[in-house]
Amino acid sequence: MDDALTEPEIMALTAGHMQAAAGIRRVALWQRLPWLPDGHTPEEEEQYWRMHLLLNCTILGAAMGNRLVGVIAYGDNWIEQLYVLPGFQGMGIGSSLLRCAKEEMNEIRLWTFQRNTGARAFYERHGFTAEEETDGADNEEREPDVLYHWRRLPELTLRLQPSGG
Repeated sequence: MDDALTEPEIMALTAGHMQAAAGIRRVALWQRLPWLPDGHTPEEEEQYWRMHLLLNCTILGAAMGNRLVGVIAYGDNWIEQLYVLPGFQGMGIGSSLLRCAKEEMNEIRLWTFQRNTGARAFYERHGFTAEEETDGADNEEREPDVLYHWRRLPELTLRLQPSGG
């Protein structure tokens, strides 16, 4: 199999990518959690990506060929968004995007819904621990969620000490 077809290209996204990024979020989220209320139009979601996330976060995309299949928005020790299209999940794309965020931040927090067992397992496999669970009263969807946290471990440096004598 050709590696070019299996390894995603990770790239910085621009305003021209925001419609596709918002679409990935929409498809991935509602495929995984179809009971969530659909509180925003696709146009409103694109505006959120363009006017809020693009201005305040690093946004990277994962492309397979000419198709954007995954996105991550992060900054200030938070992951705001991380989604991979359903047909491309389980291929390491989310892990590649998460690795980029981990390279730039020493600690990360993020929210995910309690019932999103796939996302919870993904983050736990990558060293995140649950810090807090809520009843969802403070989020737009009114869906119970969980706060995850990851912290880079300090690097262990072994030094050989000359023996005194």
